[in-house]
Order: sequence, then C-alpha cells, then structure tokens
Amino acid sequence: MKNLIISAGIMLATLVAAGNVAQAQTHKKISDQGKGAIIGGAGGAVAGGLIGHGVKGALIGGAIGAGGGYIIGNEHRKHEVKEQRATERAAYLRERRRHVYAANHHIKY
Repeated sequence: MKNLIISAGIMLATLVAAGNVAQAQTHKKISDQGKGAIIGGAGGAVAGGLIGHGVKGALIGGAIGAGGGYIIGNEHRKHEVKEQRATERAAYLRERRRHVYAANHHIKY
C-alpha cells in the first residue's frame, strides 16, 4: 500500500511538473482533451492501484482513465464550438434582418 501511494504521488508530481514546464515554454493553454486525459489518467491510476494489483493495476487504470478523459474532453470541446457557431450565426441573422428591414422601409443609418 505504501508503494502504491508513493508511486501515485510520483506520477502525479511528474504530470504536474511536465505540464507546467511545457506551458511555461510555449505559453499555450492546455486543450480540453489534454486536461481530460491528465485528470482521467491520474484518477484511473489511483483507482487502478487501489482496486487492481499494485503498479500493474495503476498502469492499466491510468491508461483507461486517460483514454476516457480524452474522449470526454473532446466531446466538451465539440460542444463549445457548436455553441459558439450558433451564437455567431444568430448575431449574423439579427444584423441581416435589421438591414433588410431598413432597406424595405427606406431607413438610412
């Protein structure tokens, strides 16, 4: 149990450190898919280590959690893009209606 806690702590510290170094060098925001993979991987590793057979269970749980987290993050990103496009389309249509109304009623801006 002690080895599991140490292993999970080292893995989590490595992920956090690697994320901070990469972010400091490129000044880019981590994508939704990346966040999901990191959170899912860490959670899966801890759960797999507790449920499974030590390190082997942690590795399997981490891999499954990272894959699931990536998928969830990707779906979240697609949903946000869809909402943004809908908002932009609604603004375009409002502006277009305003111009059509103005042209039909001879209103000048």
